[in-house]
Formats: sequence, C-alpha cells, structure tokens
Amino acid sequence: MLGTVNFGLFVISGILLNITPGSDTMYILGKSISLGRRAGIVSVLGISSGAVIHTILAALGLSIILAKSAMAFNIVKYAGAIYLIYMGVRAIISKQGQNKLDTSVEETSLAKVYIQGLLTNLLNPKVALFFLTFLPQFVDPYTQYGAISFLFLGATFLTTGTVWCLLLAIFASMATDTHRNSNKASALLNKFAGLIYMLLGLNLIRSRA
Repeated sequence: MLGTVNFGLFVISGILLNITPGSDTMYILGKSISLGRRAGIVSVLGISSGAVIHTILAALGLSIILAKSAMAFNIVKYAGAIYLIYMGVRAIISKQGQNKLDTSVEETSLAKVYIQGLLTNLLNPKVALFFLTFLPQFVDPYTQYGAISFLFLGATFLTTGTVWCLLLAIFASMATDTHRNSNKASALLNKFAGLIYMLLGLNLIRSRA
C-alpha cells in the first residue's frame, strides 16, 4: 500500500506507542487538568501539528542532521528543555485563578496553548529521531513512491495518536472539572502542571542522541 510493508503491524505498533505515556502525553494532561477540556484539545492540536512537521522533515531526510550532528541535537534539546522549564516556572508562580480562561482573552489564551504544544513537540529532538528511525522500517526499499510512503505512514500514526490524545484530554479535564471551579484547587492544579513541565524539561536535558 503506497510503498509500505507490514502495514498492519505498523498500525498496531503505532497504537501501542501512542498509548505509552511520554512527554507529549504529560504535557496534554497538564493542560487538560489545569485549564480544562478546550485547552486540552487545543494542546493536542499543537502537538499534532508538530508531529506533521516532523513527518515532513523525516520524509525529506532533514532529520538526519539531528541524528548525525551532536551540536544540532544539543541545540534543539537545550532549547526545548529551557522552554519547558520556563513554562513550568510561570505556572508555579502564577496567582490563584490566573490559570482560568477568561472569555475576554479566551482566543488569545488558546492560541498560546496551541503554540506551546507546537513548540514542545518541535523542540524535542527525540521526536524527530523517532520518526526518522521508526517510519523507514515499514517502507519498501524498492518503492517508487518516494516521500509519499513516509507521509502516508506519518499520517496514519498521527491519526491514531490524535484520537488517543483527544480522548485523554477530554477524560482528564472531566475528571478535574469540579476542582477547577475552586480557586484554591485551581491554583494547586496549575502548580502541579508546572511541576510536570519542569520535570519534562529536566528529563529532556538527560536525553542523548
């Protein structure tokens, strides 16, 4: 199918990888818990947009730069880690009620959530290397489809991953709806989300190519 091999195995493997908790999962949970369902869904869209870009880069072979260059890998890694830690600190020091999406600034806030999700995914070099190493295993080396095979596999993986993350965001926000209505509980949830971001940043620093 479009120059791929073992497509059924790819789908099953992709689903298993999607439901395995990772940095994207923790980020989405943090936004869903602290800001609610709409922010959680938007964070999923941001993460998914980053995955689209990673798929295209893998198809074009540009991700090889990260795999071959330690300097490039470290630049992206530390930029992503600093960004995550920065978001974590801001969430922790924010005042009570500041994490709620006011109707007058809702669109702006949701736009920020989207951009944060996009950058969180893009600035994780491990994601780029994952697409570069995982997708080629299911591409026929003699295919004449070229980059189309990579894009097809990436779109498949992205579809199953987005569905899973949307369900995760919806159920996580539903489970914490009552607590978010309380200013004190809302502030605690925001600080918890901030701690998650900081831990993700520190974990990214420890990663190696």
